[in-house]
Amino acid sequence: MDASCIIPVIKTPKDYQAYRISPQDTNRLAIVFDPSSANMSLTYCVEIFDVGGKTPPNRHQLAVEMFFVLKGEGVATCDGKAVPIQAGDSLLVPATGTHVIENTGSDRLYALCIMVPNEDFAELIRSGTPVELDDQDMAVLRRSDALVKG
Repeated sequence: MDASCIIPVIKTPKDYQAYRISPQDTNRLAIVFDPSSANMSLTYCVEIFDVGGKTPPNRHQLAVEMFFVLKGEGVATCDGKAVPIQAGDSLLVPATGTHVIENTGSDRLYALCIMVPNEDFAELIRSGTPVELDDQDMAVLRRSDALVKG
């Protein structure tokens, strides 16, 4: 066995810590990995948008932000250009791009979100109000909502 091999960090949805950054926000972020657990400058979370929910317009000075839509549909806008998004779509927002993700569907929108470097994103998330992930969230995160019947 290679002496430099390390045990990977493994988490399950019950380990994720979720927050609503501001009380009026219509999205929540569940942190999967951040600099404290990954030992590198990145934030990896699941962003959950309520029906009609969206992020406030935001931009990052250095960080690239990537999204992968797990479930739902919405509209992603970056520097005034809007595109529809749905499950399976990926989105890359360059540094300095002012962007908004909005849930336009009839159910929650779930997206993996990765930001590199962290640019204090994890700290911003953790400065918000802790919230619980409910049964619907856990079903999506465990992919049990995707089981095909019959």
